[in-house]
Amino acid sequence: MELSNEIVVKKPKRLTSVVWNHFERVKKADICYAVCIHCSKRLSGSSNSGTTHLRNHLMRCLKRSNYDVSQLLAKRRKKDNTATIPTYNFDDGQQKDEHIPIATIKFEQEPKREETITIAGSTAFDQERSQLDLARMIILHGYPLSMVEHVGFKVFVKNLQPLFDIATNSALELDCIAIYEKEKQKVYETINRLRGRISVAVDVWNSPESARYLCLTAHYIDEDWNLQKKTLNFFMIDAAHTEDIHSEVAIKCLMDWDIERRLFCMTFSDLSTSDDIVSRIKDHLSQNRPLLSNGRLFDVRCATHVISLLVEDAMDALREVINKIRKSIRYIKSSQTMQGKFNEIAQQVGIDNEKNLFLDCPTRWNSTCVMLETVLAYRAAFSLLQEQDPSCLVSLSEEEWEWASSVTGYLKLFVEITTVFTGNKNPTANIYFPDICDVHVQLIEWCKSSDKFINAMAFKMKDKFDNYWKKCCLSLAIAAILDPRFKMKLVEYYYPQIFGNSAQDHIKEVSDTIKELFDEYSIGLTSASIDHGPGSSTGGGHNEPRDRLKGFDQFLHETSQSQSVISDLDKYLEEPVFPRNCDFNIFSWWKVHTPRYPILSMMARDVLGVPMSTIAPELAFKNGGRILDQYRSSLNPDTVQALVCTQDWLRKELEEPYPAPCQTALPLHIEAS
Repeated sequence: MELSNEIVVKKPKRLTSVVWNHFERVKKADICYAVCIHCSKRLSGSSNSGTTHLRNHLMRCLKRSNYDVSQLLAKRRKKDNTATIPTYNFDDGQQKDEHIPIATIKFEQEPKREETITIAGSTAFDQERSQLDLARMIILHGYPLSMVEHVGFKVFVKNLQPLFDIATNSALELDCIAIYEKEKQKVYETINRLRGRISVAVDVWNSPESARYLCLTAHYIDEDWNLQKKTLNFFMIDAAHTEDIHSEVAIKCLMDWDIERRLFCMTFSDLSTSDDIVSRIKDHLSQNRPLLSNGRLFDVRCATHVISLLVEDAMDALREVINKIRKSIRYIKSSQTMQGKFNEIAQQVGIDNEKNLFLDCPTRWNSTCVMLETVLAYRAAFSLLQEQDPSCLVSLSEEEWEWASSVTGYLKLFVEITTVFTGNKNPTANIYFPDICDVHVQLIEWCKSSDKFINAMAFKMKDKFDNYWKKCCLSLAIAAILDPRFKMKLVEYYYPQIFGNSAQDHIKEVSDTIKELFDEYSIGLTSASIDHGPGSSTGGGHNEPRDRLKGFDQFLHETSQSQSVISDLDKYLEEPVFPRNCDFNIFSWWKVHTPRYPILSMMARDVLGVPMSTIAPELAFKNGGRILDQYRSSLNPDTVQALVCTQDWLRKELEEPYPAPCQTALPLHIEAS
């Protein structure tokens, strides 16, 4: 920088601020300037200007080293108790009068180091703590680790806090692992303080690289009757692993969390999950203690997934008809002239439909249902257009129109039920039984159809549904019984429609099973509250001393029954059902009635916490399963597990809804005329 006619002014003794170690004071005419010795930036050097703007410039100066910034900043005096950020013009660097208060979002802070640097008088900069906050931010929002290497991010952080030394990608990864280990210990302690049992959902994820991951999530209702779920493990499945290895890996995860002895059930997202895998897990768990109800309630399959399987069968059966309809819609919407002609024909036949024709999104089956429903409303217009111009459309026969009408009715039912399953904020196990029974009743009716097309499709669907019903009917029914609005009455209502003359035998099976389950809780032989009550050991229970008085518990239970003592279950079932209303909250009801039904409420908490469905709402209508995003699937499997699990835990602490780290479904695109 050339300074013509400028005189270097010797600094007077009163310029004692250390900031002048970084500036030369020069005078041009009657104006004094302070010239930065690092970047030659010229600022006001008048004695009336003070030194605040000079200090602020040093904090932003990219050419200045940080070797003595601590000495500089330590000299700053406290102005007030609120930290403020000066606002600058990006071009000239002049300070504005406006100050913006810092709104701080605090994570749980790590212990501060002894050496800290005071900034702005009321805050303290700590490199280690800030680095961990950066790692938490990346975990919480799913940002890529490579974000710290982006030039824009480096410039932003440098301007915001020049003292912060941005970690490398690998160092940041280690910080994320450290946070994962700390948060994992907190989750472990929370789970092992529970008095009740835990259910575990098992989901399979895919990735763009065709790798598969197994996700284990714990579901339970806590002491305050709040439904909770926490991701426990997220690990890669080797394609070379056999079913034996898969079951061993799942068992090891349960043992690592010390919940194998307190497991109520496991819910598998895929109906086709091998029964051999489930049997091996059940056999291992039953070695230490018998499973509840001899394991009849242990194997649960995802209700939303079985609905999607039924949808697949319906869509496959109607595939040719659907393709013809798509071609017809494309032709009509190919030009404004054709669209106008079709609209005129629709008016001629008296169709006054506000819905416009549109093409569905093939990967979203609910959009196909809406497309079919709209086309059926224009059925008469399609038929008349075909008569006027036979060559312009792929024609549908009357039989095909009837097939489309029948299948659309089935799809509408499945859309409604799937919406109920995935749209509930607290999807407790009791909400599934009525809708699953409705599907069962409808399938029985569809199988009676005289139309060979409908009949063949219905039997194919019912075969898959029967496989699900066989595994889950008892769990579904017991959960419904523990809803005070239904009790045994709902079972007694649906079973005659499903089983006909043999309904009483099946009703008795449900009644016997819930009584058997209640007896197991009442005598405490397998109750989690005995082994994991307050003050008890949570080290896995393998070395716990044998309870020599368990036989006495059994004796006491049997003799109490002979003395005509009314149990919680009998008292609950004998009382009238609670009126059905939209404001009913089953958690509040059981929380209030826990003193009246102390044993039954403990059982209800475990049963109602069973995850009957594991599919995320955003994926409920999407063809295919959950997919890990491109960025995370490229990381080391251990790092992936740390990021996915910790993200779930941190978000639960903040109680903020975030999308899962998977590819979200595309929005439904509707072509309007």
